[in-house]
Amino acid sequence: MPPVTSAAPTDRSFRPRRARVVGLAFAVGIAVVMVGMSIGLSLAPESGWTGQDTVSALVFGAIVSAGLVRLVTVNARVTERALVVRNVVFTREVEWGEVVAVRFGGADPWLTLDLDDGENLAVMGIQRADGEYAKAEALRLARLVEDRAPRA
Repeated sequence: MPPVTSAAPTDRSFRPRRARVVGLAFAVGIAVVMVGMSIGLSLAPESGWTGQDTVSALVFGAIVSAGLVRLVTVNARVTERALVVRNVVFTREVEWGEVVAVRFGGADPWLTLDLDDGENLAVMGIQRADGEYAKAEALRLARLVEDRAPRA
């Protein structure tokens, strides 16, 4: 018998799959390349590589890797009263009653929420690149909105 969990399966967070794997691999790769390049060039006697060059390369690698990690950690977290959407720069809490429509069509790379104040909010945690998984997640979010929105 499977273990009982406190949260229903519909309450799990929305996270991209493909972007997370690729982005994290690139972040690790960039960090490894920058460290390796810095060590290799600092050990080469005629390279002209200085300590300042090493620090600059490592800081650059850390900034790029951190940016990639932030890009791939986008998500939408389900709470009882709201959806907390964490995109690349901003995090916004949207109460279920504020969502007018859930759109996942056309050429948009991710799901979009139409809100009652006229704004559109991208939910980067559901990305078209994830194919059928993304379609299923969009449907799950639409059902959550329908179930949790206050009835008029």
